[in-house]
Amino acid sequence: MGTASATIRERSARDDLDTRLFLLNGFRMEVAGEPLDLPPGAQRVVAFLALRPHALTRGYVAGTLWMDAPEARASANLRSALWRLRSHAVPIVESAGGRLSLHRSVRVDLRAAVELADRWLTGRMTDSDLAAGTATLEADVLPDWYEDWVAAERERFRQLRLHALEAVAERMVQRGRSGDALLAALAAVLADPLRESAHRALISVHLAEGNVGEALRQVRRYERLLADELGVAPSIHLARLIGPLLGRAGEPLPPG
Repeated sequence: MGTASATIRERSARDDLDTRLFLLNGFRMEVAGEPLDLPPGAQRVVAFLALRPHALTRGYVAGTLWMDAPEARASANLRSALWRLRSHAVPIVESAGGRLSLHRSVRVDLRAAVELADRWLTGRMTDSDLAAGTATLEADVLPDWYEDWVAAERERFRQLRLHALEAVAERMVQRGRSGDALLAALAAVLADPLRESAHRALISVHLAEGNVGEALRQVRRYERLLADELGVAPSIHLARLIGPLLGRAGEPLPPG
């Protein structure tokens, strides 16, 4: 066992250790600020449980994580992963009644990010949220993992964070913080270049700053992108947004 694990084992007898799981931009665990190295099988168990709100049966966990293996082998793989997790002498996984869940003491960055996104969407953001910026909302869930169960959760969070970034842009404009609004809108566009609502958020920020030329250039960029990638035009919602700049909603933009 490495030096970090030995340090964690020594401290676990004295303190309630701060255990953190990071799923955004890659898998990482820390205990009392020290990295905790886990083998791939144990990582998959921890991540799978962290992405589920309720306790799961052992059979379901084993069958999902090792679906290509025979049932007996999948169960053995799960037992091995759980044994490795218990060997670190810090609570990571709870087991009760044949069901498994992430230990309640483990703090998960993704769960905090979901709560942050919800506060922005509902207008309940705190002073800390206002100061923190949008970095948490710009990250993907385990971007280098390719299992279907990861991809589904990655897409779910991507949609949530895109809506939240657009909300950040709108609310920052309302607060007169156009610079922060611009960064949020740009992050939304970067995350999904074909998403019209993200472009509308960015265009709205330019308009709020009085940068009409920049707003119109952004519209032209988006029109070209849609035409090249999908062969379609923007929706009536974008036309209504820029209509007052052109005299009437829906009037074609001048060539640029």
